[in-house]
Amino acid sequence: MKFGFVLPNHLGIEDPADVVSLGIHAENAGFDSVWVNHHVINAGYVRDRLGDRPYHDALVLLTWLASKTHRVRLGTSVLVLPYLHPMVLARELATLDHLSDGRLVVGVGVGSLPDESAALGVPYKTRGAYSNEFLEVLKRLWAEGEASFDGDHFEFEDVISSPKPLQHPHPPIMVGGNHRAALRRAARYGDGWHPLMLNPEGVRGRLDSLRAEALRLGRAERIREVQVRLDMANVTPGTVADYDAAGATELVLGVATRDVQKARAEIDRFSEAML
Repeated sequence: MKFGFVLPNHLGIEDPADVVSLGIHAENAGFDSVWVNHHVINAGYVRDRLGDRPYHDALVLLTWLASKTHRVRLGTSVLVLPYLHPMVLARELATLDHLSDGRLVVGVGVGSLPDESAALGVPYKTRGAYSNEFLEVLKRLWAEGEASFDGDHFEFEDVISSPKPLQHPHPPIMVGGNHRAALRRAARYGDGWHPLMLNPEGVRGRLDSLRAEALRLGRAERIREVQVRLDMANVTPGTVADYDAAGATELVLGVATRDVQKARAEIDRFSEAML
């Protein structure tokens, strides 16, 4: 089993350098990956939690962390695709993949905050269809040569996006979400699945459905990783064994504190017990 650490860039820590320092500490403690959270504005439950405290930008933090680390994979948990544009994101992620020497992992989702969608002018009800086209466009832009697409949300012809990612054919795309639509999206577009706070039985049952759909689409071999996001405090050797038996390949663990010293101590505690 692999273990990832989620940076608390979403918890209102004032200095982003403190957030990055936790990623460096996690690499030194033996974690396999480090992840960032993504939202654009403090809305809905994010506003309830933070008020006007900072929610530091996902890709800026991850780029800075890439320059400060050497081994850990660098992931997004998860980018909310309806808030973004694929042509902009394709170049940003390809550049980051080069800067990190091919350590990027692209976790994606459709979002669940109507208030944030409304503030950004993003239709909430069609966010799934938008995200599906978004993923198809990303893959076409990352493929060699020119790209064309004719869909409901995006339409272009003979577009060149450069650079292409360092990883071939592209960084792993991990589709987040626990519901049936997310499982279908992971089966069709993903290289793996990134569920949130599911127990082992929940992982096992949904993974069976995901793999059946991927097999139907001729993509069963593409679903290589299952990364379950959990609270670090709830993980024991027994729960690790249960998730391993359920089919998880990595546990992505967060700490529910904005106290940087407490977070660093939790990293050390987990490392000494589990790594």
